[in-house]
Amino acid sequence: MKRIGDILTRHKTPVTVQDDVIYKQVTIRTNYKGVVLRGTKTGAEIGTKNQWRVATGQFILSRIDARNGAFGIISKELDGAIVTNDFLAFDVNEDEVEHEFFNVFLQSPVFLDACIKASRGNTNRKRIEEDFFLAFKLNLPPLPQQRHLITKINKARSGIAVANPEIARQETLVTKLKQAILQEAIQGKLTADWRAANPDVEPAGQLLHRIRTEKARLIAEKKLRKEKPLPEIAPDEIPFEIPDKWEWYCVADLGLVMGGLTKNAAKRGTHKLIMPYLRVANVYANRLQLTNLQEIGVTDSEIERVLLKENDLLLVEGNGSRNQVGRVALWDGSVAPCVHQNHVIKVRFREPKIARWTLYWFLSPDGRQLIESQAKTSTGLYNLSTGKVGKLPIPLPPLAEQAAIVKRVEALMTLCHEMEAEIGRSRSHADHLLQAVLKKAFAPA
Repeated sequence: MKRIGDILTRHKTPVTVQDDVIYKQVTIRTNYKGVVLRGTKTGAEIGTKNQWRVATGQFILSRIDARNGAFGIISKELDGAIVTNDFLAFDVNEDEVEHEFFNVFLQSPVFLDACIKASRGNTNRKRIEEDFFLAFKLNLPPLPQQRHLITKINKARSGIAVANPEIARQETLVTKLKQAILQEAIQGKLTADWRAANPDVEPAGQLLHRIRTEKARLIAEKKLRKEKPLPEIAPDEIPFEIPDKWEWYCVADLGLVMGGLTKNAAKRGTHKLIMPYLRVANVYANRLQLTNLQEIGVTDSEIERVLLKENDLLLVEGNGSRNQVGRVALWDGSVAPCVHQNHVIKVRFREPKIARWTLYWFLSPDGRQLIESQAKTSTGLYNLSTGKVGKLPIPLPPLAEQAAIVKRVEALMTLCHEMEAEIGRSRSHADHLLQAVLKKAFAPA
């Protein structure tokens, strides 16, 4: 057994920062990500004038974050950089430890455990205690055995280096497969055989006729406000030809598009119900994050408009971001009652069975491209509104074919999820392989 102090010797080269000198500063990333250049500054820009100089090959750790894997070796590029008293630098005693072995040793659970146990103080202000750290005992094998272990560890690393690119390739292939399934689905290619076996289904146009008839009745009874006629779908908005009995419609042809609550409570009066509500942070692509729901006050007059119902389609407004705009999911009714914020746009279809088909349309490559083209502004930013969402085109199959498509898509997606789970297990195995080798190598005899 060796003390850490047998292999590391504290190195202190004090530096008084001069205003007219340019200095390199370093920082140490957590999770074994090592020492990197933080930046360069003139001494005049540096507030703490008493600092320490580090040199190539020295070991350095963060007093605060060593317990989180914030330590590493100073590279040639960082030679001569300065650090504050929040960092400890050490020379490595190569009579006791091989240089390559020590670099590997830093990634071992045993060394991290030493850093954790040497960090003392309150939960949020734990700092490593130097004397306790240096007195910590480790099972350090003799130099010949260190060289033997390095050979075994490098062999494990070679296997991981081969496995990881293949795992990444498989992840990419599954992602592409899921997109191909959605694209085949929304073009009707998944159900070509189904259409041949079911030639007498009701066309999509009859569904729209029923929806329009019901809407006209509600307007006549003054239960629904009359809307402006929607513009014709332009030919350049239609990305592909659709099968017989399908039709292109706008979202607003098929349901109500509604905004949500603003967070300015003062504008909504004082008599409110306190209810959970969906924010942008809760809506992702075909996924809802409901573990962090916040609450908001809702007046009686607002509830009918903003209350969520099962099969409501939810789209993120975007706020300028291409990656964020139009993230789409279905409300599953798992939290009731629940309302939504104005940055989450809601579509409530007259025929709820349309909702899941529309979800897959907007998740598909063509659907996603259509959302982005509609959302892009003259300034190059991306933003949706209820008006823009209402004008988004949808290729609509007959209801019976929609059900067949949804069933096939979900069966294929289940297979994709199983493949992803298997790939995840492979990645987890690869990630843990080196740590397992290290743990075995550095475990007490």
